Amino acid sequence: MQPDLLGLEITKGELRRLTGFDPDDVFRPSIIKDKEKRWGFFFNEMLVALALTPIIVGFIYAFIILPIIGSSILIGISLLTIVPIAVLFGRWLWRRKTCPQALTILLDEADKYHGVIQAIDINDQLTTFGNEGTINDRDNVIAALQLIREDLVRALKTERILRDNKKLLANNQELFVNNLANLQALQVSSQASEYAQLLNESLQIAVEVQAEIRKLHSSS
Repeated sequence: MQPDLLGLEITKGELRRLTGFDPDDVFRPSIIKDKEKRWGFFFNEMLVALALTPIIVGFIYAFIILPIIGSSILIGISLLTIVPIAVLFGRWLWRRKTCPQALTILLDEADKYHGVIQAIDINDQLTTFGNEGTINDRDNVIAALQLIREDLVRALKTERILRDNKKLLANNQELFVNNLANLQALQVSSQASEYAQLLNESLQIAVEVQAEIRKLHSSS
């Protein structure tokens, strides 16, 4: 990946620092639509459930079942079936309660943003190996992505401030998403480009991020 693209990425570590959540632990509807992410997510959840099951079953059996009912193989087997399902359901409820909708939307926008970066990287690789590239205005696209990165980081910071300290805030104008006009100008200057589609996608990300951050401010 080209150095300018590497500088645009928002790493998982940075997302964790900005949001207070591991992005892989935030269940989002978009995960269900992506086969690879969906199976990876559910596989990790099953591993967690299976790891916790012996501990929970042992505790229930030793401190509840044995003192009240006595030894029962049937109950033990039933617990080994019920507890993993209960753990999965409990973790799902916990995520629903602790992960605000605004955060899931912003993380989805971050995924779209990284998708544009990957598209540019693929084009760069094709060009490196002698294929004809399709980017006529790569500098403009990179500039647009830089603005979107700023907006995403600002939006994630705002969401966390609002979530952690709702009374503190919302007159802090520097946290408002403010690069939309600049992105629109870049789009207009590149309308004739074969690569304008990526600029349009970038602009759409910016619009959705701005709409979400305004919802956050209006609900505070």
